[in-house]
Amino acid sequence: MKITRRHFLVVAAALPLAAWAAPYATPPQEVETWRGEWRDDKRNRTVPVKIYYPKTGGPFPIIVFSHGLGGTRETYEYLGSYWAAHGYVAVHLQHAGSDDAVWRGGGMQAMRGAANAKNAIDRAHDVTFALDQLEKLKGDAAFPLRNQLDLQNVGIAGHSFGAHTTLLASGLKMPVIDSFADKRIKCAVAMSAPPPASQNYEALFGAIIIPIYHLTGTKDESPIDRPGSTAKDRRVPFDNIKGADSYLTIFKDGDHMVFSGRRGLRGHRSHDEAFHPLIQQSTLAFWDAYLKSDETAKNWLQQEFVKELGGNGTFEQKIATPKP
Repeated sequence: MKITRRHFLVVAAALPLAAWAAPYATPPQEVETWRGEWRDDKRNRTVPVKIYYPKTGGPFPIIVFSHGLGGTRETYEYLGSYWAAHGYVAVHLQHAGSDDAVWRGGGMQAMRGAANAKNAIDRAHDVTFALDQLEKLKGDAAFPLRNQLDLQNVGIAGHSFGAHTTLLASGLKMPVIDSFADKRIKCAVAMSAPPPASQNYEALFGAIIIPIYHLTGTKDESPIDRPGSTAKDRRVPFDNIKGADSYLTIFKDGDHMVFSGRRGLRGHRSHDEAFHPLIQQSTLAFWDAYLKSDETAKNWLQQEFVKELGGNGTFEQKIATPKP
């Protein structure tokens, strides 16, 4: 059930604090999907998309999703379908140049080569292009989501290289390049963000002013990472973003692939069965808090999620001081 503040006050008086924790949930809806290939003539580039959306109702807030290196629009279904079932339109992009064609054509060496600045820039432009397309299509009678898009409330999420895309669209700066921040984006979820090479953190993260929920694991390492970096380095964005509310979950023994649902790297067990419901619940509460202005969701995330998480990991938060 979805817990209200009134329910909290009554139950907390009757039960020990440790017994209070409960999952965050809202009534699920039936989900449909739509696939398309959007052509950006200005860049001579095609952006395949897969959209998960509630079958009825709306308009619904938008979540743009950016896959990790070597992924496709078909990956991360456990997130897209879950968010859609709980009242969101999840738009999963496929990024040419850093999708599954890379590893199919050249294996790990090609994967490392694809994690380059050009692909990072192309991905950031894909996000803005996709939002532009949704603006154009929102009233199109031939589009199945006509009049169902709430483009005043847009979030972005991504994993690994997709988390880097997420941070770029949120205001992360690349050296000697203008910002890729899209002002339509109100909040973000970054899973396994790549450790930055530069330690000029103020220049990198200083312009990010939207709420971000970061997720990683104690074994969150990848062969694509910058040499010498460790799983602990993935907390750097959380530690250095100061412009808005920030949250960080670190899953105990969570590896890099647990967020995608694929098998773990280097023999680490993926823990999907335990971690996926926690990822789904906490991200949903985050979206509800910042895209639907739901105070119950925000209270659950800030006060109750750590109890639901239990021994599966740690949870930290930095709540921005309201401006006078």
